[in-house]
Amino acid sequence: VQLVESGGGLMQPGGSLRLSCAASGFTFTNYAMSWHRQAPGKERELVARITSTGGAGTYYADSVKGRFTISRDNAKNTVDLQMINLKPEDTAAYYCNARTYRSRTSYEYWGQGTQVTVSS
Repeated sequence: VQLVESGGGLMQPGGSLRLSCAASGFTFTNYAMSWHRQAPGKERELVARITSTGGAGTYYADSVKGRFTISRDNAKNTVDLQMINLKPEDTAAYYCNARTYRSRTSYEYWGQGTQVTVSS
């Protein structure tokens, strides 16, 4: 199983970045996908989540609503996070997560993370 994030980097406030997560080794269409982030000294937090089908039920943290958009391509086994109007407080390591439930048990995988730094 692999989740490989890419697209992080250094961006000025107000700029845009697109993160991508490539999944392999599991049945991608059975898993809800999400992006989380962790800033230094803070707990990891959920940023956005998309259902297995990409249909209704997409979730965004209040801090990113209207600025971030999560999407998935089930043909390519990828999930993206488009980020616009970036703010310094968006600086964090961003992690891709895959989760499913079977018989009341959750199964999840994490990527290694990609760093996003927003600074002038």
